[in-house]
Amino acid sequence: MNNRAYIAADNDGQPILKFLLRELKPKGKALTPFNIISVPIILLGVVLIVYRFIYGIGSITNLSQDMPWGLWIGFDVVTGVAFAGGAYVLTFMVYILNMKKYHSIVRVTVLNGFLAYLFYAGALLLDLGRPWNVINPIIGNNFGVSSVLFLVAWHFLLYMVAQLIEFSPAIAEWLGARRARKILSGMTLAAVIFGITLSMLHQSGLGALYLMAKEKIHPLWYSEFIPIMFFVSSIFAGLSMVIFEGSVSHRIFADQISDKHQKAQAGIIHGLAKVCTGALFAYFFLQVLVFLHGKNWVYINTPMGYWFLVEMLGFVLVPMLLFFYSYRKGNIFLIRLASIVTMVGVVLNRLNVTVIGFRWDAAVHYVPSWMEIVVTLTVLFTEIWIFRWVINRMPVLRESPKWVNETKTNQVSVVDHRRA
Repeated sequence: MNNRAYIAADNDGQPILKFLLRELKPKGKALTPFNIISVPIILLGVVLIVYRFIYGIGSITNLSQDMPWGLWIGFDVVTGVAFAGGAYVLTFMVYILNMKKYHSIVRVTVLNGFLAYLFYAGALLLDLGRPWNVINPIIGNNFGVSSVLFLVAWHFLLYMVAQLIEFSPAIAEWLGARRARKILSGMTLAAVIFGITLSMLHQSGLGALYLMAKEKIHPLWYSEFIPIMFFVSSIFAGLSMVIFEGSVSHRIFADQISDKHQKAQAGIIHGLAKVCTGALFAYFFLQVLVFLHGKNWVYINTPMGYWFLVEMLGFVLVPMLLFFYSYRKGNIFLIRLASIVTMVGVVLNRLNVTVIGFRWDAAVHYVPSWMEIVVTLTVLFTEIWIFRWVINRMPVLRESPKWVNETKTNQVSVVDHRRA
């Protein structure tokens, strides 16, 4: 008896192993600018990561007992998770508010969010002095189940599972697994609701971690409302990433996108600009209230005060006005420009809280080593490589296989027949 498993007929009835080996082969041009830049950095980063695990975290970083969290936490985790916020915002808009206009970009947004969380979890392992102790926050060992870190760890873990379930129908379609696709599709709505709840808690939970560092963060960036600020900023951060990533994907993967979805792209970006405008206004208004409530005028006429004004005026107020103006005028180019400025502002804010404004008054301030920067770029470039691999093989931007629509049609026919 032949016990080999086979892929469905949609993929030529091949054995699974043969199919996967074929899919692992590179597609497209090898000598692209991105490949030429990213490959050497990834190879160097892998060497540095191996070196870090052999000789310890201090061998390639400038971290210390006074500054235990640096670039890998401030950028890879705290900033990256904010950019991944587009997944929960968009799924809320499509599945809960029933805004079908944005349905065509749900899969790519969820994929981007899932990969972001997956790789930032990996970056977190790099930052732990003893990576094998990563299980401690999850089981509450040493910290207790009332610890913010315990909540963040579980939110992080469960949200990755929820996003995987949300994206799993695309994997089933890639494999031609019709029965699995039907089961997984039925789980999508529950996973979406669960994921939205977890992500909202997780975004604010990351901010709550810094409530314990009141004496270490500059007063202009510290307040008891950091969790709320992190949550609100994740809305426009995530949607700005959706606008930016969507614009790039529609150029690079244009051959996979139908004419219908190509034409709808401008309308989608235009609608997201409106949401970003409202979220940026809410964030700016809350920041002004926190500033006045904290009586922080005394810090404005200082170098850190000037830096705070650069962030608030140049990277919150300006993109808010840009989004508002470009939305009113229907200017897609300005919307894309506003999304880039917003993303820079989010990076600036997160680094101000976690690195620049953290122990700002120390005699020797932390500056990341070149090796930390290379490892960060390695994580980012590897994520992009896998994102591109998935896009080129699975029905993320392109239409689902014909049998998916046929199955839906048959199900509707059965329901109508039973009603009759």
